[in-house]
Amino acid sequence: MRRLFASAALLAALGGAVFWGVTTPRPLAPDQTAGLTGDAAQGEAVFWAAGCASCHMADGAKAEAALVLSGGQRFASPFGTFLAPNISPDVENGIGGWSLASFATAVSRGVSPDGAHYYPAFPYNAYNKMQMQDIADLKAFMDRLPPSPLASKPHELGFPFNVRRSLGGWKFLFENKAWVIEGDLTDQEIRGRYLAEALAHCGECHTPRNALGGLDRSKWLAGAADPSGKGRIPNITPAKLDWSVDEIAEYLTSGFTPDYDSVGGHMVHVVENMARLPQADRAAIAAYLKRVPAIAD
Repeated sequence: MRRLFASAALLAALGGAVFWGVTTPRPLAPDQTAGLTGDAAQGEAVFWAAGCASCHMADGAKAEAALVLSGGQRFASPFGTFLAPNISPDVENGIGGWSLASFATAVSRGVSPDGAHYYPAFPYNAYNKMQMQDIADLKAFMDRLPPSPLASKPHELGFPFNVRRSLGGWKFLFENKAWVIEGDLTDQEIRGRYLAEALAHCGECHTPRNALGGLDRSKWLAGAADPSGKGRIPNITPAKLDWSVDEIAEYLTSGFTPDYDSVGGHMVHVVENMARLPQADRAAIAAYLKRVPAIAD
């Protein structure tokens, strides 16, 4: 009996050690951002492509008010409701006091300056493919935005989803830094892939997820249930999105479909963001979408 208890205790200790190791937050190595200087002018394009204001502006903010990243928008999910935090340059309640290393660790690793995991409602599983220079440029632009003194509100999550340490296990299972679409791509398609898979994080909404919230990359962009439980996010693979490259680019510019319907829902923000980018970038995204495997619903 003593041997049995001893064996059980040893196994429990080993299991605990493995769990602790797997779930430990891992910041970027210091050399990843060493020597980088951000360019705010370049960072503005990164900001719009990444959709930062769409989630972090105050609910219903318009025009210049959308650049005050005070947070507070609510995002329902099967795991609870996430509330976007204040990421304005306010030193006390925003991210104004963060170093570039801390900012890059948050964006690409989903780890806070105090060493806690962020929830993947923050799309770091896409941003982990961003170029470090783009992250530095993004920070330089965001540092110039208006500060907001509003404190971030806590997420509304029950047990066990409120245990942040467990997110290390989620990352171990589902975080992926590889590109989904590989092969012999043109320069335009490579640019479109970077915009769609990394910055604009299209797959985060348009790709189905498993019961734990991991993306099913075998059904990339094939449509998904809306996390709020209301409706469905459409399939944008060539099996359903049969528009031409020019028609897709026009939709990302004006919000009008080839049959003169107009964009709705959260895609309104996406189109507003895309319309601020160079036409070549919108054309690149359209070209990329034509290379995505056609998957029927």
